[in-house]
Amino acid sequence: MPSVFIKTYGCQMNERDSEAVAAQLVGKGYTLAVSEAAADVILLNTCSVRDAAEQRAFGKMQHLAADLRKHRPNVILGFMGCMAQSRGQELIDQLPDVDLVIGTQKFHRTADYLDDILAGRRDKICDVAEEQGSEATIKDHILAGSAKGKSITAFVSIMQGCNQYCTFCIVPYTRGAERSRSIPDIVDECRELVARGVREVTLLGQIVTSYGKREIGIRDGQSAFVQLIEAVHEIEGLERIRFTSPHPKGYGDDLVEAYARLPKLCESAHIPVQSGSDRILKRMHRGYTRERFLGIIGKLRNVQPRIGITTDVIVGFPGETDDDFEQTLSLVREARFDNAFVFKYSMRKDTPAASMTDQIPSEVIEGRHARLLGLVNEVGTEKYQRLVGQRMQILVEGTSRKNLARLEGRTRCNKIVVFEGADRHRGQLLDLNIERASLFTLYGDPAIMNLD
Repeated sequence: MPSVFIKTYGCQMNERDSEAVAAQLVGKGYTLAVSEAAADVILLNTCSVRDAAEQRAFGKMQHLAADLRKHRPNVILGFMGCMAQSRGQELIDQLPDVDLVIGTQKFHRTADYLDDILAGRRDKICDVAEEQGSEATIKDHILAGSAKGKSITAFVSIMQGCNQYCTFCIVPYTRGAERSRSIPDIVDECRELVARGVREVTLLGQIVTSYGKREIGIRDGQSAFVQLIEAVHEIEGLERIRFTSPHPKGYGDDLVEAYARLPKLCESAHIPVQSGSDRILKRMHRGYTRERFLGIIGKLRNVQPRIGITTDVIVGFPGETDDDFEQTLSLVREARFDNAFVFKYSMRKDTPAASMTDQIPSEVIEGRHARLLGLVNEVGTEKYQRLVGQRMQILVEGTSRKNLARLEGRTRCNKIVVFEGADRHRGQLLDLNIERASLFTLYGDPAIMNLD
């Protein structure tokens, strides 16, 4: 059977989609190639959140087409994901060597479409249509036989789509309206993962805290999302639960309290703030104020003082003044985030922000990006240094990504810890003494008492 190589751009949702397509293809007899040079099929799973991600994927496909068509003309080339959804047939028109374009609601049809192309039944395929029930179609996971071995952690997609319509964001147009899977369906998937060795699951959604609002609703004062966390929490053998990405509006008291009463729910939260200026937040259509956001942070730290909190921030949104930017800097100082992902505003076609007349010059955006990133690193360094000398529990995930001679794991508050250990420790919960810290990485004392 043919071999397939999938290259993924963008967020955890895209990682999960690529994983599911790969598992589906393996189940149909395909093999996974270790590189594009050895593959019969090359698929790029794309992102449209920022223009740079689209340009990287488009440029990559141009390079592949120019190189491979000369030496291996039968290689199948395809786009999947958000850029495929937004551009559709345009991608084939611009790059005639592309054979397949699969939208965000059609991942489960990838294997069938490749079979058709390989068998000569169809020449080129573009499918970006909506499909009812697509949120529950792809559940497969790659767990064994990969270079990393059996997975200790897994992403579980609980919903598709987004109804927020932030003025800068293309996701509602590429992922569609919110559609949620049922709680029993998700629990069954998580239970199967645990039976196959997974010890930590991360629940995924574009706005994960909006899960089940229409389909399930509030019961006994608890949102559908908290009901789901409670159900997953009951799975025997599961050690940890995480989720991403939420929306500040989803942090009701029921979710805050869940951090205190559900021990498997890790004390970490990635809550995108985007700006520290109420004026800009309103222009972004975010639906909360600076005060509301800081109130959520305060409540979370009240129930879990050691909680790790990270965020996303956009600099250079249309109309952002020097004063608006200073308010963002002051919010970062006040919130004391453990880390923050700082993005330069990227104009996305057909979004409301793209038509705003007061676009910010690129040199101003670059300067603000550098200043904010410097502050984030300063605050993060201070917070990480405070952990030196403490004992922290980690779940050992495998070999360090930067040092193959060491292992790495993650604390409950979502800090990466690198340490010396043996392969038998993979998947174990270990207590480590933190001996030093670099920027956003901790290093555990190799004299670990419970390694044997």
